[in-house]
Amino acid sequence: RAAMNPPSAPSRQYLIVSPVKDEEAYVERTLRSVADQTVLPVRWIIVDDGSADGTAAILRRYAQQHPWIQIVSREASGPRQPGSAVMHAFYHGLAQANGATYDYLVKLDCDVELPPDYFESLLQRFERDPQLGIASGVYLEEGPSGWSPIGMPAYHAAGASKFMRARCFDEIGGFVRERGWDTVDEVRAQVRGWTTRHFAEIRFRHLKPEGSGIG
Repeated sequence: RAAMNPPSAPSRQYLIVSPVKDEEAYVERTLRSVADQTVLPVRWIIVDDGSADGTAAILRRYAQQHPWIQIVSREASGPRQPGSAVMHAFYHGLAQANGATYDYLVKLDCDVELPPDYFESLLQRFERDPQLGIASGVYLEEGPSGWSPIGMPAYHAAGASKFMRARCFDEIGGFVRERGWDTVDEVRAQVRGWTTRHFAEIRFRHLKPEGSGIG
């Protein structure tokens, strides 16, 4: 369980958990962009969910260079699907946190590229607003005319980069292990008085078009 600091002493400690499966084409760009963050995570637990390509070798190389990266292997769970398989891998990784102290929890996909101040920018907004429970930036996808932002409802935080106050995560009982997990969490948070949103001025790149991993 995360250790909570009082509002008068905000913490900049955040933990990332990333399920990953067969992301050889993109994972190194994600790894590099997190390693270049202006505020690093206390730990980044990456769950290799039975990758059959070169993903595992790339992960091991970065883990050797950065002691705060922890690789966890999980047996193959079949073809990549949204929802329950991703959440089972996420919880498998979270169980390996081994008493890490953090005030914020991040579920991050390994097919994204973040600007260097991405997490620092989110931390600043969470520390300014004690009611902010779940947030993200806006993701861009590449099209014929270049990189363009993908529209989302005002209350929605992108599932590919879900940044959450640990106390909010505890209060809502975490993520449900089924499709729709990245909307159910926001509804549960709002019912309990938390604010959920994305910040249009904070942007990151989603390297693989949404849904393409499952056809």
